[in-house]
Amino acid sequence: MSILDSVLKHRTIRKYKSDDIPENILSKVLEAAARGATTGNMQLYSIIITKDADKRQALAPLHFNQPMVAQAPVILTFCADLNRFHKWCAQRQSEKAYDNFMWFCNGMIDATIAAQNAVVAAESFGLGTVYLGTTTYTADKIIDFFNLPEGVVPVTTVVLGYPDETPPLTDRLPIEAVVHHETYKDYNPKAIDDLYEAKEKLQQTKELIAENEVENLAQVFVQKRYKKTDNIHFSKVYLDVIKKQGFMNQ
Repeated sequence: MSILDSVLKHRTIRKYKSDDIPENILSKVLEAAARGATTGNMQLYSIIITKDADKRQALAPLHFNQPMVAQAPVILTFCADLNRFHKWCAQRQSEKAYDNFMWFCNGMIDATIAAQNAVVAAESFGLGTVYLGTTTYTADKIIDFFNLPEGVVPVTTVVLGYPDETPPLTDRLPIEAVVHHETYKDYNPKAIDDLYEAKEKLQQTKELIAENEVENLAQVFVQKRYKKTDNIHFSKVYLDVIKKQGFMNQ
């Protein structure tokens, strides 16, 4: 499968076979991650591989016990990592400068790019993937689980394995919903209705609305999936983590 075909056929896989990933394939996935674009070529990230079955089982509760964490053969945790860079600078008599929010953003962006490179590479080998947004929700516990030092913050997690399902492609908004030419063009009410019309008419959408006992899809997201109280709670948790790990001191 070509890289472009792989990207255009991306699917979220939540059921995995127990088959191991050959080491040569996993090595290529990690090499692709490491070749991703990075802030100033500093590579301000680290990737933690979890393959041991017992450790994956122990990690699962930190991802809300989503079955694929224990089921899939490989879990990759991507972290913003200033620890390594700072130690290198210190050994070269360079002043510490990472203890602020911008440096965390640099590491977060680097880690995210590395993760997406890994996903694209993995899917080109026929592997399935899924991102775990729970990483930022339980970052404080993941730090303890992996014994992460100051300067290291979990950003996202990618599940890797051979798919045990073939779900349909996830719907996307029309390309004109996300692409702007030359300048940002704001959305009037008619544009919003037009851009979301196809998504709102999907059978899956109708089922979600009925299941959640709300009136429309927007209410599913705001009132059920991503509630304000949860957002505020997890925002506080993650901000506390960022501060505790040595960022935002200036």
